[in-house]
Amino acid sequence: MKMIRGILAITLLLLPIVFLTAQVPPHPNGGGGPGSGNIPVGGGAPISGGIVILLALAAGYGARKVYDMRKIAQAE
Repeated sequence: MKMIRGILAITLLLLPIVFLTAQVPPHPNGGGGPGSGNIPVGGGAPISGGIVILLALAAGYGARKVYDMRKIAQAE
């Protein structure tokens, strides 16, 4: 009985996805092929700021790990 209720619950949760789909977004170049317009296919979002933030967070995480490892080594 639990399995039937589980399958029914999953079905009821996934069924609206089929009916509530949105339309496909238009092509960024107005229907033209890649390189035919002034907008790149991937969009024009800059990624340099995100990369800088990601590298800063990775450096901070690494520094914290090194600090914790040194602290443990000194305690022994």
